[in-house]
Amino acid sequence: MSFLDKLKGAIRNEKPADENTFVFETIPTNIEDFKARAAESFKNPNAVIALTVIAFNIFPVNADLAYEMLDVLKGPVPLSAQDKALIRDQLRDKDYLPRSYFAGATPENNYEPSEPFTVSVKANPHSNDAEGYYTAYITSGGADSPRPITVRLKASTGEWFLHNHTGFLPGIRVPANQNPWA
Repeated sequence: MSFLDKLKGAIRNEKPADENTFVFETIPTNIEDFKARAAESFKNPNAVIALTVIAFNIFPVNADLAYEMLDVLKGPVPLSAQDKALIRDQLRDKDYLPRSYFAGATPENNYEPSEPFTVSVKANPHSNDAEGYYTAYITSGGADSPRPITVRLKASTGEWFLHNHTGFLPGIRVPANQNPWA
């Protein structure tokens, strides 16, 4: 069963293995379950970043649902038409890119992640440099360096929302099954 087939399964709550690692038994595949999961996560910036990975993994199966999920994570400022076009263009014919951020997904195994699905979020000494913003990094099995995602604090509620996801989108090494030199 391929990774995309597994997306059609039922949701089970994610559980943090530690404050920087999030384990998902399955992927939420409807907006109600995703909203419930997100509502529990807005107080933790790393959890919002982990859920960003989940939302992007829905895109190859259902782009409209992925956009809805990202809008939930963006809080008071939804995706613009330009944001949606960028996401669509960057992920076109690259269904492997979002799943490359799960543990165990590498070009050699065609980016089939290990189960349960695990996302590690890592801060660095500069993650909190800008007041009200937090930038952490996620590792792609097909990139040479971790990729940034920034969340922004809504001071009135103490909740964190997705602010900048463009670091998630740059290309990575193609999977072995698409690499003529593999």
